[in-house]
Amino acid sequence: MKLGDIRNSITTLPGVGPAAAKLFAKLNVFSVADLLMLYPKQYDDRTKRTGLSAFRSSKVHCAAIVTSHEWFGYGRMKTLKLIIRDGEAEAELVAFNRPFLEKQFPVGTIIAVTGAFDIKYGKLQSTSFEIIKLAESGDLSDYEKTTLPDSRVLPVYPLTEGLNQKNVRKTILAALREYSAGIENELPDYIVERHKLLSKRDAIRAVHAPESLSQAEEARRTLIYEELFHFQCVIAKRAWEHRGAVPDASLSFSPFESTEAHNVKSGSGKSPASSTDESRTANGRATGTIAPEIGTDESGAANGRAAGDIEGGSGTHDGADGGIYDATRQVFIDSLSPLQRALYGRIPFRLTLDQMNVIMEMDDDLDRGYRERELVANDEKNDAAERAKNERPPVFTMARLLQGDVGSGKTLAAFFACLRVISWKGQCAFMAPTELLARQHAENASRMLAPLGIRVAFLTGNVKASGRSELLKQLKAGNIDIVIGTHALFSEAVQYNDLQLAVIDEQHRFGVLQRQAIIEKGRKIEHTSSYTLHLLMMSATPIPQTLALTAFGDLDVSILRTQPEGRKAVKTYLVREGNEANAYEAVRKELEAGHQAYFVYPAIEGDGRQTDGNDDNVEAAEAAHVRSEADAKAADAKRTRNAQFPLLYAKEKSAAKAAEGMFAFLSERVYPEFECALIHSRVDEDEQVRILHDFQKGRIQVLAATTVIEVGVDVPNATCIVIEQADRFGLAQLHQLRGRVGRGDAQSYCFLIYGKNITETGIERMKVLRESTDGFFIAERDLKLRGPGEVTGTAQSGELELGIADIRRDGEILVEARNDAFEYMRSVLR
Repeated sequence: MKLGDIRNSITTLPGVGPAAAKLFAKLNVFSVADLLMLYPKQYDDRTKRTGLSAFRSSKVHCAAIVTSHEWFGYGRMKTLKLIIRDGEAEAELVAFNRPFLEKQFPVGTIIAVTGAFDIKYGKLQSTSFEIIKLAESGDLSDYEKTTLPDSRVLPVYPLTEGLNQKNVRKTILAALREYSAGIENELPDYIVERHKLLSKRDAIRAVHAPESLSQAEEARRTLIYEELFHFQCVIAKRAWEHRGAVPDASLSFSPFESTEAHNVKSGSGKSPASSTDESRTANGRATGTIAPEIGTDESGAANGRAAGDIEGGSGTHDGADGGIYDATRQVFIDSLSPLQRALYGRIPFRLTLDQMNVIMEMDDDLDRGYRERELVANDEKNDAAERAKNERPPVFTMARLLQGDVGSGKTLAAFFACLRVISWKGQCAFMAPTELLARQHAENASRMLAPLGIRVAFLTGNVKASGRSELLKQLKAGNIDIVIGTHALFSEAVQYNDLQLAVIDEQHRFGVLQRQAIIEKGRKIEHTSSYTLHLLMMSATPIPQTLALTAFGDLDVSILRTQPEGRKAVKTYLVREGNEANAYEAVRKELEAGHQAYFVYPAIEGDGRQTDGNDDNVEAAEAAHVRSEADAKAADAKRTRNAQFPLLYAKEKSAAKAAEGMFAFLSERVYPEFECALIHSRVDEDEQVRILHDFQKGRIQVLAATTVIEVGVDVPNATCIVIEQADRFGLAQLHQLRGRVGRGDAQSYCFLIYGKNITETGIERMKVLRESTDGFFIAERDLKLRGPGEVTGTAQSGELELGIADIRRDGEILVEARNDAFEYMRSVLR
């Protein structure tokens, strides 16, 4: 039988009663199968002797003699120490809560000792050790070459309170004796032979009871390969369900290959609606716009776009030869539908090569999907017997992941995809994780698409009931082309007329079930055929290659690597807590030059008191920053401020800087002459919109915030971002926050202020950000520093809950398993 089919309760095993079963349940072990899939996290190799003198190189494992007993402490805290020698060195075994060892191991006893040792209080000690009695007495030299009784490779399992390694090992060995003989292979024989893998039975036995470390590694490799093979079979089936065929196992566009390495891709040729009238404004389509002119600037101009208003807006040749760019551009223009061509004509900047190639890739997918639907529709006209003869695989639908670093132009590329779908008379839903980001997309869409006659609507949970009812009515009637919003887009009350494309921005911030909910909104059944909508997921957090092959392995991948021309890399500085004055003064210089700055904090509230100690000195420092009487001389104020500035921070000790307290600190004591504002999730939505609008217009110079500004804020004039307690943020999140600056032509700066008690992982994160602004490099490092579930937002979805495999470590096996799984599924799903 298959291992997973052994559903017998672990209470059928000797020594496992109800109490032990409850302890195993904490490890998610309920059945014998669960128990045998509780794989060791490491191994303790006791096949080689390591003497006390070599304690630094590895765990000690040797024979020794007990030379004396000592006690320290008083009363209940009185603790035994066994003094031992192995012929080369002397050590102390500190036996906390084990006074009984005094009688079990009297002076003169020959023992086998295993444990981790270190120098403490000038003595070699161990507090975590195992000892076995070899003899009551005797000559230690007689045991120099004797094989010690526990000289084997011991598995080390994950534990919970109440369980120890001895109990777990004993229970698993009992399960192996009773059940392992009947375990069958779960891989095709030719694959076992191809990769010289163990049988499943031998692998399970060897992983739990190996004779050597090499045998344990062979068993682990077999089980890791098997797990990844079955995982990739599921991925291949998902791909087949939306493509109608199992694709090539490699990524369609490797995120680690430079743009220049790819040949120019041809477009889809004729526009899907080239023969239809798409003069939407002329035929009255423009008059039905549901969304107000939220994108219209204060002068009322609908098309007065600055290059920075849409991500990626800038003229560039991507560093490629002008001939290549011009040739690609012509192919691109020829492939556009009339609606897309109209948008292209309105853009006041040149698209990058990456943008053009990605748009053509998406157009190819969308056109193929619609052509196949037409074929199925024609086939539906045949009678049932005829349809049975012409049984077809699932109809192709686009399922694509669009990756691009901050500011690379994903939003604009998505707008082009929406116009392609609208050309085919479908509706589009554009979903963002926050209202701020959704509103920005809606404003951009209104400015750029509404003049083409595209009917844009904005829908979030905060849309008032009076307007919401009419909006939902128009959406269901098909009078809205693109609806942009948050989670409200897949709520039960929202019904679409013909939803054919879902765009999910910042996809890692949505759960698996949320993504599935919007997909279900577009599921359509016609006659005997079922169709799913086209799906475009976007991420400004680049997905490492191993994750692209797993969590997103059924998707095609498009990459926008090129940054707009003229943008300079953000300079990143690491600032130790206590030296904030340097960063704050650097920001002041930028503010005085007419630029703006962000200050980001990990929490809204915290210990608001930022100083302690000599209050007289603090008050003197504060006095230097109080707004002076009207007409006070600016030069005198600046001299006073600079003289007292360091004092403000010398007294600052709070380990919990938070947005509200620090906003008061910044606005009253550091930058009183500049307009400051505070924004976080508890600020009313309308007030958030007003604050960001004023910041974008330059009316606010300093914006104190939480991570609410991580996405959806685009202010080219902001050149500084100070991230306080940066060691409390994830690497990808820090990169996203840094992306709020560097969106204009001026040099921008990022100051990462880290705590004095920063961890080793925190130090690594800081170094990575200082060394690189490449989102793809940072994503790979982030994967190594964090778990894959955290990086992709699937930590609670179960999507990446692997047993023995680790995609960070097992990348090579993953590629092998994926190639074999796709080949196997291609033969199964013919």
